[in-house]
Amino acid sequence: MKRIVRQVESAAIRQSYGWTRNKLEEGNMEEIGPVDYMLVGFPGNQFKGEIAPAIAELVDAGTIRIIDIAFVGKDADGNEVAMELTELDPDVQEGLEKAGVEVGGLFSEDDLKKAAADLEPNSSAALLIWENVWARKVAQAMRDAGGMMLAFERLPHDVVQEAREWALEQAKA
Repeated sequence: MKRIVRQVESAAIRQSYGWTRNKLEEGNMEEIGPVDYMLVGFPGNQFKGEIAPAIAELVDAGTIRIIDIAFVGKDADGNEVAMELTELDPDVQEGLEKAGVEVGGLFSEDDLKKAAADLEPNSSAALLIWENVWARKVAQAMRDAGGMMLAFERLPHDVVQEAREWALEQAKA
């Protein structure tokens, strides 16, 4: 997946914002917020349409901007497949299209093959790259102040839940 990260930093991402060499040389390029990548699996190939409206809500609110999305799967016999938006369940396709999701072309064929190969039989996965639009200003302010990212880690949901439950128990004691 390091290749994906390099691609996100490549000219393809600049192109998705309409940045040209002239804009870069003139120094009037719009800054972007932090960009995240996620690969989420769905055992039993049970990718559902209710995810698309949740994404659409974030896009409509200006919280995130989808840069690229792709889907891969593996059937019960272990055959791998990459799916285009138009090949998805109509409910999923409609929800993602309403969210303004378009395929950005950042994921290479090799990226998709690797993601599919790592899946268990009879499962699927969504690969997603998004910009955290909400963080543009603070990210720029940090850069302008000479700040450098020293560490960043996303805490898994179950770890956060366990910590919250522990804190609640401690407060009751």
